[in-house]
Amino acid sequence: MSLRIAALVKQIPAFEAMELGPDSRLLRDGLELEMNPYCRRAVAKAVELAQEHGGTVTLCTLGPPNAEDCLREGIAWGLDRGVEASGVLITDPEFAGSDTLATARALAAALVREGPFDLILTGRNSVDADTGQVGPELAELMGLPFATAVRHLSLAEGVLDLRCEHDDGWVQVRVALPALISTAERLTEPCKVDPAGRAAVDADRIRAVDAAALGAGPWGQAASPTSVGAVQVHDVARDRRVWRDSPLQEQVENAVGLLALRGAFDSSHDHLATTGEVTPAVHVAGRADDRVVLVVLEPGHDALARELLGTSSMFDAHVVAITVEKPDADVLGGWGADEIVELPGLVIEEDIASGVKELAREVHPWAIIAPGTAWGREIASRVAASLGAGLTGDAIGFQVEDGRLVGLKPAFGGRLVAAIHATSDVQMATVRAGMLPMMTPREYRASIRSMEVAQTSRVEVLARVRDDDLDVLAEASAVVGVGEAIDPSDYPRLQLLLDVLGAELGATRKVTDRGWLPRARQIGITGRSIAPRLFISVAASGKFNHMVGVRGARNVLAVNNDPHALVFDVADAGIVGEWQDVIPLLVGEISRRYPPAS
Repeated sequence: MSLRIAALVKQIPAFEAMELGPDSRLLRDGLELEMNPYCRRAVAKAVELAQEHGGTVTLCTLGPPNAEDCLREGIAWGLDRGVEASGVLITDPEFAGSDTLATARALAAALVREGPFDLILTGRNSVDADTGQVGPELAELMGLPFATAVRHLSLAEGVLDLRCEHDDGWVQVRVALPALISTAERLTEPCKVDPAGRAAVDADRIRAVDAAALGAGPWGQAASPTSVGAVQVHDVARDRRVWRDSPLQEQVENAVGLLALRGAFDSSHDHLATTGEVTPAVHVAGRADDRVVLVVLEPGHDALARELLGTSSMFDAHVVAITVEKPDADVLGGWGADEIVELPGLVIEEDIASGVKELAREVHPWAIIAPGTAWGREIASRVAASLGAGLTGDAIGFQVEDGRLVGLKPAFGGRLVAAIHATSDVQMATVRAGMLPMMTPREYRASIRSMEVAQTSRVEVLARVRDDDLDVLAEASAVVGVGEAIDPSDYPRLQLLLDVLGAELGATRKVTDRGWLPRARQIGITGRSIAPRLFISVAASGKFNHMVGVRGARNVLAVNNDPHALVFDVADAGIVGEWQDVIPLLVGEISRRYPPAS
């Protein structure tokens, strides 16, 4: 078979070069730009499939004229491998200010204009915004089946067999072409072409498409149901104390003493429960009696369900929990649900999204809240695209101002926190696990009703496997993070430290790449962001892509045998030594200061 494949690419700023101007907007002039890492996998896999099955690859991007460089890189990668490749640059001042939904609408119009395509590939998300919304929004607008974070892929007789990475496991699915998929980081090696190779691409291989060519619009900011309000830089000041020239025992004593002064071992403020009062994560100004909030609950994620329901109840709203599991009216009612709507028999995200849309059209909700997981993102994105609703992705908190919901969203690995406003009647958000307060359960039995929804999804789920619990790192008050320098056979040697701290084990990407720990334990820009009271980095170099995941940690201790390791620059305290020697001394010093209760 000969395939027509499209690969979507995005140009993003390099993180380390990011600066803000006096208006809190990103300074882009002179900023180093590059292709989004996930998009590099989408391009490489598109070219591989065209090589294997025959066909062409069309690269597509929405951006300013200089985004052409991304297209050149992808085209050069294909041509070097004997694949016919071309590019479409969607560029026009009218596209300025596009949010994810406006971006998806422009991409959909361009793909229909250039297509039809058998397969469309996009990156799982863009690491600057980290929403993962454009793919499923685009699938909804184009009426395509969607599979996210594809790690393994095979194609035969027009049918894709896919293994998809989810937050705490994987899903095996089968879907017939045409389809749209997003690529995981480990799907294939990334495409990378040097500047000379990019410059050598013939300009005739790139077609520029302006707003007029795509139709009347509206486009850009005028078509965006969300806008960015105040932006704050979330720089984290660390003490960076390292006693490099001191004996190891003295280093340990100094480090533990400093961390004790910083409250690293004080558990009195962990997981504070509230009884309904406003907390720092949710600020409400103004009340309304007619607010309805729909809360989509993911099966098997009770802690996140409790967070979402408890926070939604603080909006002074009628809270409706949507579940595909058999609900417990007392438990969900206790967590904050006033009403429960069960969608029996639904297992595919596209079908669940249809149920949420149907309910939304019935009750006209003020807001819809969903978990910030692979499952929740697809459902929320499809609903938002269908309803034209503003969607804040991966929110870490909320405000209510003048009767409107404002989502607080991190970007650039958490260095920025932006206030996202929605102009649509229905306001939506996905929420990062572990970011919202836990509410003290109330005594309440929610009402239950069942809603039948037709199953029309073209995705067939063959297997779902959970290899860990999504909530483990999100809820942990202490986390010990390991690098690849520690062999998994040595993990038991860390157990005493885990026990004395009540800590969980996390890891760098290379550790989870090797399968030494589940992907749910991966910390960093392509893994999880965590906010424990104490994070201890053991034998990890401290590269930006990993340590950005612990920006929210209140205290960071680094243990490394290299006195000049990068990790010491992003830690409050550092111990220079072999981890095998440090850990027993660390356990002893912590136990001496904080003896276990008898």
